[in-house]
Amino acid sequence: MFDSGVGGLSVWRAVTRELPDYDLVYFADQKYCPYGSRPPQEIRALSSRIAKFLIEQNCRVIVVACNTASAAALYFLRETFPDVSFVGMEPAVKPAASATRSGKIAVLATRGTLDGELFGNTREEFAREIQLFTVYPTDWVERVERGDIDSPETFSSVRAVIQPLLDAGVDEIALGCTHYPFLAPLIEKIADGRATILDPSDAVAKQTVRVVAARDLSSSRSATQTFYTSGDVSEFTRVSRKLLPAQDAQFNFSPL
Repeated sequence: MFDSGVGGLSVWRAVTRELPDYDLVYFADQKYCPYGSRPPQEIRALSSRIAKFLIEQNCRVIVVACNTASAAALYFLRETFPDVSFVGMEPAVKPAASATRSGKIAVLATRGTLDGELFGNTREEFAREIQLFTVYPTDWVERVERGDIDSPETFSSVRAVIQPLLDAGVDEIALGCTHYPFLAPLIEKIADGRATILDPSDAVAKQTVRVVAARDLSSSRSATQTFYTSGDVSEFTRVSRKLLPAQDAQFNFSPL
């Protein structure tokens, strides 16, 4: 699995619940985080480099646990590495559109995701008959990267995004960046039952299970989790342990 940073750990959490007996390698490209403002060609180059590294670690299924990288590079990765199965991310527009009662849904994502072909196709297919609000929270990724998920300042930042959507009648909010689920408790507190928060992590985990089964990959008697970062290992360790308490996993951090 890979992401621009720690956000993909929200997907890792779901995948390990579904596949606890499989070895997992996670790569956080924190040297280049965030991806959201980078041009697609650069994201494709970064994603290709990471995919090559993961393949060298004997990974045969790669989860692109980053909406921006999925939007810019998923098709490219599948064409470039045809022997590897790639599972990507996309905002949960379809279930949001199906569930809305008000006819108003919101997608929170980076500019790279919202401007990408993948989101455009999904929007055209599933959200033509409803009102869809797209919002780019400017500082959420950076806050999660710092582990700042519960401070008063972060609460204010989340409220500034969510309250106007609630006031507009939005009743389904799709999280279109893997960093955002770590702010879901704050979103739910602000929403106070007025909107449903959609995190695609579980759906991606179930798709990963299907792909692993189709490839007939063997489980491990002593499954390992190895984490790499292109950034600062100590900081990655600190933040990851805050986002995923120790009881959820045994961490084995390895610098690239």
